[in-house]
Amino acid sequence: MDPEVALRKIIHIDMDAFYASVEQRDDPSLRGKPLAVGGSRERGVVAAASYEARTFGVRSAMPSATARRLCPDLLFVKPRFEVYRGVSEEIRAVFARHTALIEPVALDEAYLDVTENLLGLPTATAVAKAIRAEILERTGLVASAGVSYNKFLAKVASDHKKPNALFVITPAMGPDFVAELPIGRFHGVGPVTEAKMKRLGIHTGADLRAWAPERLREIFGSSAAYYHAVARGIDARPVRAHRVRKSIGAETTFSEDTAAFEVLAARLAPLLDKVWAGAVAKGMRGRTVTLKLKFSDFAQVTRAKSLVAPVPDRASLERIGLDLLAGLFPLRRSARLIGVSLSGFAQGEDEAPMQLGLEI
Repeated sequence: MDPEVALRKIIHIDMDAFYASVEQRDDPSLRGKPLAVGGSRERGVVAAASYEARTFGVRSAMPSATARRLCPDLLFVKPRFEVYRGVSEEIRAVFARHTALIEPVALDEAYLDVTENLLGLPTATAVAKAIRAEILERTGLVASAGVSYNKFLAKVASDHKKPNALFVITPAMGPDFVAELPIGRFHGVGPVTEAKMKRLGIHTGADLRAWAPERLREIFGSSAAYYHAVARGIDARPVRAHRVRKSIGAETTFSEDTAAFEVLAARLAPLLDKVWAGAVAKGMRGRTVTLKLKFSDFAQVTRAKSLVAPVPDRASLERIGLDLLAGLFPLRRSARLIGVSLSGFAQGEDEAPMQLGLEI
């Protein structure tokens, strides 16, 4: 492994229930109560949920009606994205005091490379403690932090004991920690892939590590190299400053192929919810909607529509998506997959496990 990769010190900062916490900070009457940001009592989707709401099973991207059923006392508030962006800028100003290598993932989340930190603090753990304290003092909000020697493990660490947590995974801990990690907690393994892996008997990092690269490639294609590496605690991806996300998308593969418009429209609906919730959660607005269909013979077709201004709301996204779908009919063959993505965002928006005694 490249020595520079082996010696990295990475922090992943994740604000705890960010949108909901900002609302509870600004309105004391909401504190300690189950709260959902976004949607409404009957329509729309949840953009964020307070920890009080999460105890009832309420989660982001969940339909508001479902959230309401799970938590009858759930309070809904409209999102204030300009406020969230302002708070996010304050948080990033704290990051910038410690490093120039900052990769924002969303308004409330970022990777920091502090291999060389600007204030000369002795360890990455000390930097993480300082950042958390500064964020709390400056914004009144709580951040969780994960510290490790690569991005994958830093992300896992930040989520390990949330909320209000700081967790460190050292190079000596990494491979064994990953071996015991449930596969569903691997960043980059979504619900569909998790279910697929479990059907194959892959329940933990140790199970994944036992698979040969060739076999992983047969089943998981281009993702196989990533799975093979992170199962061993390896992730060579650098922290990329000024990273720009190009699209937010979702897709689903059917158990049975179909050529019926009504069936495809019904399967498109939850994907639109996911895409819109993802855009809301990241404070991003896109102008281009793209629809994809893959057919039973694996051929695929895409259709896109671009607006002059960003798509204003979930209803507009649905209308455009359904119009694009209708434009493909009648279908000459059955479809096995449908997907949708939002893009055109405004600007501004190795092989062996490492066992180093690196102090992080």
